[in-house]
Amino acid sequence: MLSLEYKPYTLHFKFIAGTSRGIMTQREVWFIRICDTSELSQGGIGEVAPLFGLSVEDISKVPSRLAELSTEIEFFNTPQDIEESFELARHLGVGFPSIQMGLEMALLDLVQSDTKKWFSSPYIESKRAININGLVWMGNPSFMREQIQEKISAGFDCIKLKIGALDFEQEIEILKFLKSLSSEISVRVDANGAFLTRDAKKKLELLNDFDLHSIEQPIKKGQWDQMKKLTLQSKVPIALDEELIGIPSDVDKVHLLDYLQPAFVVLKPSLLGGFAETSKWITYAEERDIGWWVTSALESNIGLNAISQFVGQFKTSMAQGLGTGQLYHNNLASKSYLVGSKMLYDEDRKDELPFETKII
Repeated sequence: MLSLEYKPYTLHFKFIAGTSRGIMTQREVWFIRICDTSELSQGGIGEVAPLFGLSVEDISKVPSRLAELSTEIEFFNTPQDIEESFELARHLGVGFPSIQMGLEMALLDLVQSDTKKWFSSPYIESKRAININGLVWMGNPSFMREQIQEKISAGFDCIKLKIGALDFEQEIEILKFLKSLSSEISVRVDANGAFLTRDAKKKLELLNDFDLHSIEQPIKKGQWDQMKKLTLQSKVPIALDEELIGIPSDVDKVHLLDYLQPAFVVLKPSLLGGFAETSKWITYAEERDIGWWVTSALESNIGLNAISQFVGQFKTSMAQGLGTGQLYHNNLASKSYLVGSKMLYDEDRKDELPFETKII
């Protein structure tokens, strides 16, 4: 028989984090701990991290759903392997992708005897690093230029800029500034759906002058006919991000990829329903020669560690969007950590756990 406890945790940004959807100064997540009642000293840890403005679930209902789960889960036995963990998380997390993700994490950790080793790979054996893109947050032009210089100095060879909130001409000038510092850096931009459909084609034509790696979600999700025109006509490769959120059906996943034909997909496990759903997207994308990378949804280092371990299973040189662990004043310590543009894993580092003072 299983037991579940949960607790909220508010992460505080070190700066005002801006996107085209608005600004953030703090971020609330929920940590969960699942135990087998026959061995309460061991418990699997998970993180539930819905993101306002992106998650499909009603975030206000997450605490009440977790309270319900603390009772419902008592009727289930401990899973024996990864597949059983995914199946139970899928059953209990229906309608709440972020909860499904947290359940997967906690159940997998429980199956692995509370080791915080969610996935076995060369990454957790410290034999493989994960390449990370440097993220430049939206803000006034001087703040964005400062971030660009910091990322270049830190050795990032792939930089991603949030765009869509400033005047477009200002954003063009920032791109010119970046390119003037280094013509070798791979540049991604993320519009978060900010372009109007009537302006998108023209803006993409102007962006083409900068030899961009890709642009994420140029227009709002759900406008499939307009998006299809852009993916077919744009010389700037288009990556779908928000478009993937809220597509639980495998048939619909395949239909989306076949119809829109993006160059890339950007995968956020906490918003897609966890690792099992993310794995499906990767499989369907690779079958169609669509590139992919995984990004955090601004989780704490606990969720980020699990996502990094998940990515570490794959042989990919694509820069991932996992460099968010240094955003918060009050993040928790983790064995996954960032050095320059590389995410590394060190068994000798300590994991800080949210339910106890114990450090492992």
